[in-house]
Amino acid sequence: MSEQTLNTELFHIYYKRWISVYKEGAIRQVTMSKYLMTHQWVIQLVPQLKICELTRISYQRLLNDYSKTHERQTTMDFHHQLKGAILDAVDEGFIDRDPTRKAIIKGKTPREKKSKYLNQFELHTLLANLNLSQDINWDWFILLVAKTGMRFSEALALTPKDFDFTHQMLSINKTWDYKSNNGFLPTKNQSSIRKIQRDWKTVIRFSELIKNLPEDKPIFFDTTHKIYNATLNDMLTRMCKKSKIPIISIHGLRHTHASLLLFAGVSIASVARRLGHASMTTTQKTYLHIIQELENKDVDLVMRSLSELN
Repeated sequence: MSEQTLNTELFHIYYKRWISVYKEGAIRQVTMSKYLMTHQWVIQLVPQLKICELTRISYQRLLNDYSKTHERQTTMDFHHQLKGAILDAVDEGFIDRDPTRKAIIKGKTPREKKSKYLNQFELHTLLANLNLSQDINWDWFILLVAKTGMRFSEALALTPKDFDFTHQMLSINKTWDYKSNNGFLPTKNQSSIRKIQRDWKTVIRFSELIKNLPEDKPIFFDTTHKIYNATLNDMLTRMCKKSKIPIISIHGLRHTHASLLLFAGVSIASVARRLGHASMTTTQKTYLHIIQELENKDVDLVMRSLSELN
């Protein structure tokens, strides 16, 4: 294909090829799905746009049209997924100037967000209302996520072999592909492979629950049926309403776990390891508001201590 032909190629065709060359096999499937969704939106919004027609104005119009039905953060993600391909097109000489420069990111008014985490009293109330039966069920799933801070896909992937009852440890070494139902997948990153210590009460209860289950199969569900994140979130919503506490998501239980540890004085490094974050920076960014609140308390403590000195 000549350079002239490439200049007049439709942008969505170029973008699809760029994804295939640079992203296929290099990123996780969940991230690839986001790029492919972005590609579908490009087809829908600018089906006839050619690479040579990509200017700051045409690109801004594309972002503006996308932002009409998406919140600002989602529009920002859309922009970042397109920008890499466009900058490569500039480097190759298919576009004279970078059309993404000084792009303005807009977005529709955000819908009311669920609470990100519960306080200690609210979590205690939620757990007290769980139906923890003699057989393993989704209430046990909620309890375990709340007590370990595991990701949804990590908790789904748990098998009896992952439980070390002697040392009260739980091994996180895989995830479950709940989006495509293709079985076990690697963890999000190398840091996500970890061992989480659990309290002795949870250890004793789970030792009874899973003792007769197959060693290599997920303990919470039948793998012949697809599991939806929305189904579990709906279940948790009903429990929160019943408990008369703020409504949170399953991922919110992870935030709850981390925030309670931080408020209890656990170091950021330990929380990062327990959550399986790639670095403490991720933990600091995610829980910045809590860390700042704790720092304010520390300042009060320092001032009190200094005032007592003669």
